[in-house]
Amino acid sequence: MLDVGLQKLYTYVNEHIRKYKQRKVKTMNELTVGFFNTSAIETANLGVRTKAQYRKALNKYLATGNRLTDAGALAMYAMTLPNSSRSFLKAAVRIITQGYQHDLKANVVPETLTQTQAALMRLESLNDSIRVTSSKGDKAHTWLSQTQVKQLVSTCDDTEVGRRDWIVLALLLGAGLRREELVTVACSAFLALPAKKGTRTVLQVKGKGAKDRVVPISAKLAERVKAWCEEIGTGLVARSLGRKRELGDSLSGVGVFNIVRKHGAMIGKPNLDPHDLRRTYAQLGYEAGVPLTQISKLLGHSSVATTQRYLNLDLDLEVTASDFIPLE
Repeated sequence: MLDVGLQKLYTYVNEHIRKYKQRKVKTMNELTVGFFNTSAIETANLGVRTKAQYRKALNKYLATGNRLTDAGALAMYAMTLPNSSRSFLKAAVRIITQGYQHDLKANVVPETLTQTQAALMRLESLNDSIRVTSSKGDKAHTWLSQTQVKQLVSTCDDTEVGRRDWIVLALLLGAGLRREELVTVACSAFLALPAKKGTRTVLQVKGKGAKDRVVPISAKLAERVKAWCEEIGTGLVARSLGRKRELGDSLSGVGVFNIVRKHGAMIGKPNLDPHDLRRTYAQLGYEAGVPLTQISKLLGHSSVATTQRYLNLDLDLEVTASDFIPLE
């Protein structure tokens, strides 16, 4: 039998649910019965592939029969996972609990302050139960030189497949796109804007986390994209090609990956990834003198620190910033 204080809490919570049901406010009762609404992942500002990874991590845990509110079981399960899978699970739990934490704080009243604090502590314990080890040292990345870029795009012949592959590679290299961004680019996203010397074609990118951006592209890339769009008509730029070379409506992220791997192998880089071409865009631009802040904006990064990790930077002991500070 419930004690008097707890009975009063349950009575209040049930009344709370009745009053706010239409507003779909998350309440302490959901925490008490161990239920979580995982739809927060679907509405989060994340890429399609990232959401899929988070859903997969959650479903694998729930398949064990344990509840998401059981911090102990969650911790034990997380210990059996490799670090990358653990990271996905931790991020998914964090996204789900954030909404509950916000609603608990927003709807607290004096009568439920103590219970609300207890619920918040339980939510924090869920996040803390999954420990992720930060990798140390530098992660091995691939950057292509200008010569290697020329070799890569020259592997595309003048067949329909070759022309399609050239467009895919060139947009990754020449616009710094993520593959998830590339597969959503339509012909209508390319616009000619007035510049100091005539016009400049720009690409309107639907970026990660709803961070849209505008990326100017070279005249050569703009010319080839225009010709390709005239060939395929309206719609998405990256298109699949069937066995009989019939043009499909779209190309998947996996399709982009396979194209990069195929042409990478042709120049002796069988492990080349789409993101390596995005890094190459940043690296070659930086080497040519484009400011780091500008590269960061073109890539759609929220922090210059993220952009710095894209670059293959060695410490220059011959010339350094201190040499140009007029201390005399």
